Amino acid sequence: MTGHSPFAGVQRRTFLGAVATSSAALSARVDAADPIPTIKLGDYQVTRLIAGYNPIGGYSHSVPKLSAIMRNWFTEERTTEFLLNCEKAGINTWQASYDPKAFAALRKAREKGSKLQWICLIPDVTPEQWKEIVALKPIAVVHHGEATDRLWKSGYQDAKKIGAFVQKVKDFGLLAGVSSHNPEIILRAEEEPWKHDFYMNCFYNIRRDQASLNEQLTDLPIDELYLKNDPHRMTKAMRTVTRPCLGFKILAAGRKAKNADEVKAAFEYAFSRIKTEDAVIVGMFPILTDEVAENASIVRGLLSNA
Repeated sequence: MTGHSPFAGVQRRTFLGAVATSSAALSARVDAADPIPTIKLGDYQVTRLIAGYNPIGGYSHSVPKLSAIMRNWFTEERTTEFLLNCEKAGINTWQASYDPKAFAALRKAREKGSKLQWICLIPDVTPEQWKEIVALKPIAVVHHGEATDRLWKSGYQDAKKIGAFVQKVKDFGLLAGVSSHNPEIILRAEEEPWKHDFYMNCFYNIRRDQASLNEQLTDLPIDELYLKNDPHRMTKAMRTVTRPCLGFKILAAGRKAKNADEVKAAFEYAFSRIKTEDAVIVGMFPILTDEVAENASIVRGLLSNA
């Protein structure tokens, strides 16, 4: 999300006007742009900037009110237009979790001619949900990082369930990914005999063990903890493993997006630290500015100079 808060420095009238303006801009969609450089996932070409899902689902990783604003703003119609906007901006892949609203928007975008690829991020789901996911033809399904970290913490026997999940995805004929917030888990997963094709890597380990945190800090944070050097640790792991990696939360859920220079610096850091075979996933909330076009332009500029 490229914006620390939709209210930062914005008076009420200005904010409401900006909402109306951004809605009109979203409806109009951007003009078709040059494609963004890609990486290879299996047989697919995937842009090195992938659109994220969290704002659509109302997961701000901040405060409840911001989450509610995100969830309510992203109606099915706006989500459809957002997907079309991403494609017009040169982004060819979207990562989304199981969500009926998001699925309906994807169907509508396809009815309008969209060829947007999508990657599904889930813990294990019901057989009916699996059928719905597979019917929507994702290019890949990824084991959710929350579930990965929880199973690994429970012990190696539970961690084997991740391998079973990967096999299920492969049985559907899809690419399989493993996600985690912890670089140590990524490194250990690389040694497993699982047949996963790639990783999703959180730049911040927001799911640290609470007992260890309490021991180190003699206290606990109220909510998620974003440490300055976490991206160094995760990007080192991304460079170590041989499989492609998709880095996410490169903007620390908006905490490193106070202005345009800070946003660009976060992208510069990410692409300078990950492999050329890697990409980033960025959630976007175009309520005040056209973050889709802005982020696509940043990435296109950085990679054209690489």
